[in-house]
Amino acid sequence: MSNPWESINLYDYENHMSLNSVYQLQTLNEMMKKQFNSYDVTSAMVLGVAGGNGIEHITKEKFQKVYGVDVNKTFLTECQNRFKNLEGVFETICADLSEKNFKLPTAELLIANLLIEYIGYKCFQNVVKTVKPKYVSCVIQLNTDASFVSDSPYIHTFDCLEEVHHQMEEIELINYMRMINYKLIMTEEKKLPNGKKFLKIDFTIKKAEVSI
Repeated sequence: MSNPWESINLYDYENHMSLNSVYQLQTLNEMMKKQFNSYDVTSAMVLGVAGGNGIEHITKEKFQKVYGVDVNKTFLTECQNRFKNLEGVFETICADLSEKNFKLPTAELLIANLLIEYIGYKCFQNVVKTVKPKYVSCVIQLNTDASFVSDSPYIHTFDCLEEVHHQMEEIELINYMRMINYKLIMTEEKKLPNGKKFLKIDFTIKKAEVSI
């Protein structure tokens, strides 16, 4: 069974996300700049990279390797075309994170924006345990109404996602991360024009206690 994200058109996705009434592409871009620059790391992984929004904030001076992961091969091809200047640093990986047999390299920073909603907390735990990051930075969407997709001319593009969408809760995510030894560092909230909110939640792995 194919993942519904494989059928999403990038043009429709990005145009929906960038509408003034939605303003999610722009807000995520601003938040990703902070994500890339908040921690002293040289490697990172972006889950659900789509067309590469925010990837322009990667610099070769800071990063030795950044992986962009997505299930949609067309998205990844466009990413590679858009960021040829990052050749040698930016590498794309096609993987369905909802499956059990995915393979991913390790990275010091793991970025997951609007991704956990589509794989669930337990699948995300498995990803974190595989990548073994020192830091994890997530952006989840908090909805003030029943719909997780904002109204727009492109809304029906996303009808197929209803079957895989999970409603996110801040406390639940924190608890699931705590189960795998990650502690909360900080949270940051951004309001969107349609009443929805983005919540950035950052974690770091707990250091093992040494008994004497």
